[in-house]
Amino acid sequence: MRTGTPTSAASSAFPHRRHRLTTWLIAGITASAVGLVHVPQAQAQTQATGEPGARPAVTAAYDVATVTVPRWATGGRFGGGTIYYPTTGGPYGAIAVSPGYTGTQSSMAWYGPALAAEGFVVFTIDTNSIFDQPASRGTQLLAALDYLTGNSSVRDRVDASRLGVMGHSMGGGGTLEAAKTRPSLKAAIPLTGWNLDKTWREVRTPTLVIGAENDSIAPVATHSEPFYRNLPASLDKAYLELNNADHFAPNRSNPTIAKYTTAWLKFFLDNDTGYRSTLCPGPSPDARIEEYRSTCPF
Repeated sequence: MRTGTPTSAASSAFPHRRHRLTTWLIAGITASAVGLVHVPQAQAQTQATGEPGARPAVTAAYDVATVTVPRWATGGRFGGGTIYYPTTGGPYGAIAVSPGYTGTQSSMAWYGPALAAEGFVVFTIDTNSIFDQPASRGTQLLAALDYLTGNSSVRDRVDASRLGVMGHSMGGGGTLEAAKTRPSLKAAIPLTGWNLDKTWREVRTPTLVIGAENDSIAPVATHSEPFYRNLPASLDKAYLELNNADHFAPNRSNPTIAKYTTAWLKFFLDNDTGYRSTLCPGPSPDARIEEYRSTCPF
C-alpha cells in the first residue's frame, strides 16, 4: 500500500530503472524419482540492459533434474518434497520453499525449475500437515535444508554456506521464523506472508518482503508492511508490493516476482554484485509494482 513516504527511517523509495526480463521457463513436472527438464538456450541470453553492471533476470540456462523425496524418508521432520538442481557444475546455493496454509508443494512448483535454471538447488516441500502454523513451517524449512545438505542424493551439489528460505502465506510467516532461528541463512523471501508475530528484530538474514495490494487474507497493512518495518533498520532488506494483486499471486507464474527473487538470491546467495542495480535503487511504482522501498545501499 503506497504511502508516499517509507515507513522506516533507514528505508527509501528510489527512481525506477527498467530492465529487460527474459521470460522464465515454467515447466510442468510430474513427480518422479529422477526427472530432467531442458531449459532452452534462447532463454540464456545475456543481453545489454542499458545499465552498467546490471544483469537480466536469466543469465545462464542449465538443464534441470529432479529428485523426489518421499515423506517417509524425512523422519517426520517435514512432509517430503521435490529437489530441482542443475545437472552440471556446482556447488550451488540452495533454497527451501514452503507452501501456505492448506497448500502443497504443487502450489510452489513453478519456482523449482525456474530458480534451478538460474543456478540454484531448490527444494519445494510439503509440510507434515496442510494446517501447520508458521512456527512449524519455519522448523520444517530448516529441516529440509538440513536434509538437503546432509542426506540428499544431491548434497555434493549444494554449498552449505549459501542457504536461503522462501514461502507463501503461512509459509512466508515460516520463512521469517526460520530466519529468526538460524541467522546464518543468507537470504529470506516471505511471499504475501501471514504471521501473528509482527516483530522480527532478531532477524539477521537479508530479507525481501513481497506483499500484494489487494491481499484480503494477509493484508499488507497488517502483515507485509509491519514485517518489513519491524525488521532491524540496519538489516539489508526490501519491501516490494505487487500492484493490483491478490494473496495467491505467488502461486502463479509472475514475471515481477521472478525478476526480484532472482536478483535477491543472486546477490545474497551468490554474491553476484551485477544484480545490485536491480535492487538498488530498485523500481518505482508502475503497472506491476505498487511500492518498493529498501535499506539501500546494500
